[in-house]
Amino acid sequence: MPERRQRTSAEQADGDSAVSTTPNRNRLRHRAERLLAMADVRVDGRRNYDMLIHDERVFARIFAHGTLGFGESYMDGDWDTGDLPGLLRRLLGARLDEQLHNVEALVLAARARFLDLQHGRRAYTIGQRHYDLGNDLFAAMLGRRLVYSCGYWATAKDIDTAQEAKLDLVCRKLRLRPGMRVLDIGCGWGEALKFAAERYGVSGVGVTVSSQQAEYARQLCASLPIEIRLQDYRSLDERFDAVFSIGMFEHVGARNYRRYFDVVRRCLVPDGLSLLHTIGTNQVPDRPDPWIERYIFPNSQVPGMSQIAKALEGRFVVEDWHNFGADYECTLRAWLANFNAAWPQLAPQYDERFRRMWWFYLAASAASFHTRRDQLWQITLSPQGVPGGYCTPR
Repeated sequence: MPERRQRTSAEQADGDSAVSTTPNRNRLRHRAERLLAMADVRVDGRRNYDMLIHDERVFARIFAHGTLGFGESYMDGDWDTGDLPGLLRRLLGARLDEQLHNVEALVLAARARFLDLQHGRRAYTIGQRHYDLGNDLFAAMLGRRLVYSCGYWATAKDIDTAQEAKLDLVCRKLRLRPGMRVLDIGCGWGEALKFAAERYGVSGVGVTVSSQQAEYARQLCASLPIEIRLQDYRSLDERFDAVFSIGMFEHVGARNYRRYFDVVRRCLVPDGLSLLHTIGTNQVPDRPDPWIERYIFPNSQVPGMSQIAKALEGRFVVEDWHNFGADYECTLRAWLANFNAAWPQLAPQYDERFRRMWWFYLAASAASFHTRRDQLWQITLSPQGVPGGYCTPR
């Protein structure tokens, strides 16, 4: 497994020695207990979702480093719980993460505001650090199809049918038909293009910044009229009948939203349709989460609705804005179950700290959608407006 060695918040916490005395530890414990009570969570309580403390220094770590210290201390086994998804649902529902302020969060906010973290070589960082972790990991977690985005659960009963329903929904919204040439920006392992080619008779191009994804997708689509490229989307300059992006926009960055839509407009025929499938937030995000930034999605940013709307102005007509964010909790719960079931086979390649890290990531993400802190949007766009109006499939 590719691994980047970083100093953890525990190693950085030179302030820990100053709060290592028993009175100070007790003071911090009492402060944590008061805060957790707002979410109906107890320290060393008997309920399944209560926090069980194994190292009293965890409170100093959390108050010094916020969500970064909270996530890392779980990874290190400093605390535990019988129901991690349930605990995190309560904490996020009570917005306790907003009560924790620290230097790391301020630094990330400044970087996101003033630096283009997705430019040049940085555009490939997310592929190298996350999507190249190992196809074995994602194959075990995601289900029959390697589709790493929210499924559509309107009538689905399991993850495989939910993902197939989502892919079909995308194709219907784009009005795909035989002979069309389509572009998939951030094609992942190629499943969406494969589905579109087999079910709707299209040809296409997919671009990704992950070398492992590209290699897998080429093999998956070898018998189909599909080309897979290891390529930054910004260099695209050719025409397609339809353009879609599923779960990639979260890595574009606010400084590049306009440029992203400029590329889509440049590549889309005048009467074509484009679909954007992305996670979104209820307000303009002021900073990435430090733990997610360090361990899961480096240089990434979930967009706010106003940011997308502003970037679309003068470029596209919004034909449909579809929110099915609650479906992401169902998707993440399925991934959690798959990951847990597959762990005995994955354990030789990934250590116990990675297991706890990945479990925390999936559980926290499920909690975020359960509490409706995050949304899932599918936005259908046309360059000049569909004559007579657009009839929205559901």
